[in-house]
Amino acid sequence: MADHAAAVSTTQPVPATAPGGATERFQYDDGISRAFLLMTLIWGAVAMLVGVIAAIELALPEANLGIPFITFGRLRPLHTNAAIFAFAGNAIFVAVYYSTQRLCKARMYSDWLSWFHFWGWQVIIVCAALTLPSGITQSKEYAELEWPIDVLIAVVWVAFGINVIATMIKRRERHMYVALWFYIATIVTVAVLHIFNNLVIPAGLFKSYSIYAGAQDAFMQWWYGHNAVAFFLTTPFLGLMYYFLPKAAERPIFSYRLSIVHFWSLVFIYIWAGPHHLHYTAVPAWASTLGMLFSVMLWMPSWGGMINGLLTLRGAWHKVAADPILKFFVVGITFYGMATFEGPLLSVKSVNALSHYTDWTIAHVHAGALGWNGFMTFGMLYWLMPRLFQAPLWSPKLMNTHFWVGTIGILLYIVPIYVAGLTQGLMWRAIDEDGQLAYNFVESVTRLIPMYWVRIIGGTLFLLGLIMCFVNMLMTWAKRPAKYDSPVHEAPPVGSGYAEQPAQSRLGTAVVDVAHKLDIWSQAVWHRRWERLPIRFTVMVTLAVVIASLFEIVPTFVIKSNIPTIATVTPYTPLELAGRDIYVAEGCYNCHSQMIRPILSETIRYGEYSKPGEFVYDHPFQWGSRRIGPDLAREGNSNPMGSWHLKHFENPKQITQGSIMPPYPWLLYDPLDFESLPSRLRAMQQLGVPYTEDEVEACIASAQMQAREVAKRIIEESAGTDPRLGSKDVPLEDTKVVALIAYIQRLGVDIYKTPEEPGESVTLREGR
Repeated sequence: MADHAAAVSTTQPVPATAPGGATERFQYDDGISRAFLLMTLIWGAVAMLVGVIAAIELALPEANLGIPFITFGRLRPLHTNAAIFAFAGNAIFVAVYYSTQRLCKARMYSDWLSWFHFWGWQVIIVCAALTLPSGITQSKEYAELEWPIDVLIAVVWVAFGINVIATMIKRRERHMYVALWFYIATIVTVAVLHIFNNLVIPAGLFKSYSIYAGAQDAFMQWWYGHNAVAFFLTTPFLGLMYYFLPKAAERPIFSYRLSIVHFWSLVFIYIWAGPHHLHYTAVPAWASTLGMLFSVMLWMPSWGGMINGLLTLRGAWHKVAADPILKFFVVGITFYGMATFEGPLLSVKSVNALSHYTDWTIAHVHAGALGWNGFMTFGMLYWLMPRLFQAPLWSPKLMNTHFWVGTIGILLYIVPIYVAGLTQGLMWRAIDEDGQLAYNFVESVTRLIPMYWVRIIGGTLFLLGLIMCFVNMLMTWAKRPAKYDSPVHEAPPVGSGYAEQPAQSRLGTAVVDVAHKLDIWSQAVWHRRWERLPIRFTVMVTLAVVIASLFEIVPTFVIKSNIPTIATVTPYTPLELAGRDIYVAEGCYNCHSQMIRPILSETIRYGEYSKPGEFVYDHPFQWGSRRIGPDLAREGNSNPMGSWHLKHFENPKQITQGSIMPPYPWLLYDPLDFESLPSRLRAMQQLGVPYTEDEVEACIASAQMQAREVAKRIIEESAGTDPRLGSKDVPLEDTKVVALIAYIQRLGVDIYKTPEEPGESVTLREGR
């Protein structure tokens, strides 16, 4: 931030007005855009580097060198958060702060709020970088950060929203351009998603439990997760496209009316689509089917946006061949079209049955993230560098090289991972002529290793391209003037009393009245009026998002038959709860699912399919979204040997040849924090888990007693000796591994228990 002070000193608002007060004079604050631009590339490099390291660890698990902080389970959420909220997030803010001021012909409402937003966001990113590798996580994808950071995110986001909306209110341009519509949708919807998905009960400064449980928690998570992609990685980048693509191409956007259809259909339809991530799970079938139907409908608005972007280049395609900035934009929009075609395809149940839990989803996500978000960001940054730093771009040739290196990197990343995903799905479901599984799980893993190595090359090339962009930025910045020029602009204020010219029918007299009315409506004068009213526009977007959400959320929570209980399912013991928290902290959910779908190959491999009533005490749910390792939903029933699990955590390859699970030797020696158990059980009590007061008071003694029993069985299974290697300063019964084993041995056993009351069935019964 070397030029922060200079930027502030040279961009102070100019209060003077032109003679007679007919116009107002103002200056734009480009210092805030320069700051976010720098952090976009810094955090982008961090995100991609962590991604490459995580990719290496999949192909070579020993690459973590036995260091807990850099195991795959802890690095993956760091990578996703850095890529989404640090890299893409800072890029969004570059676009919003630069374009909003110019579209509104107004400086940002508050310089203080702008810089509070900037520094607050960087603090959030640093907190994520410290907590996630430390195992401090909520374990909900894209929402892993713990509650104090979530509170900070809400405060900073509200400050950002106030600043942007207030700037629109004091604008000097009467109508809000389409990019601003997408910014409004982003601000409103991200706030709603973040707040309601992250409602928790704290159990300490760095520990909390979701207020939702099991199937309901899964529903809320993917309502959030899918729409985080929609309203953090899609709508703001569409706003970016609508502003920067016409600027770079020097052409107006192709169709104003298509942008209206694109915007409102996208906002209303997208919010319904989240449950398609939960096909064949314990979520009610009506919810996932509804999500699928709206996902398929998303083809229309998504491709409407792509068409609007690409056809903006009519008459300018000759520029694309010569201008790398337009190349970045064209490839980015093309990947948007590909990703938004594939997304609805993957939501179809028959396709999802093959793709879900496989690397196909990973390839799909990265096609969107690297191709759409990454290339749109690079195109914008290259266009902005000469304008923000007021110096010619240092090396157009290096920019062009970046384009080709990045493009090749994306292809080398996604193509082998698409192949890997299809390989996994087909091998998992393959059944031989005897009705038996054709492959064991490890075979499906070892087949992927060559593809993982190609992915590493692709990711490294993408990182190299980003470093080229960073070098280009630094060298351009080095050529900046000693003092930035901050021109004074003039524009008249938006006065009251404006009357939109009424639309007239363009049809002749030989048509019916309905045709005249449709023609007048299609001219969208009614929408032009909305564009003059930012508060009303914001309220309407909010209503569209909230109403659509409530139609799905309310039945899921109100109709009890959606979550039938099972008589024999009981809460976790204190030790099992502690083990579950360790499972969460180590990021095991990033590789293992706990959800057996009612698909023949899965029930043969893992056992009885999962029921919604099994998860009523799971705060949060642990169904996972990927199977790098096998499903664990019935692990306690199928593999009760504690000594096996201990050796597996110590070094998986001594148990399973070909495993890509990293070793967890520290779990065998790290002491378990028994003293934190009362606060954790009390938090669960507040969530409705039926722990009695006596159980809470005695939870430490109860956990220690169960730990001794588990440790005793492990020693007995190991010929009467402690099976651990190395130092044994901490007794086995006091270690984290014993708690984790207790949790693993509990998984899936409840539905096989005999009911305590005579005559009571273990089948599903209504109510909770």
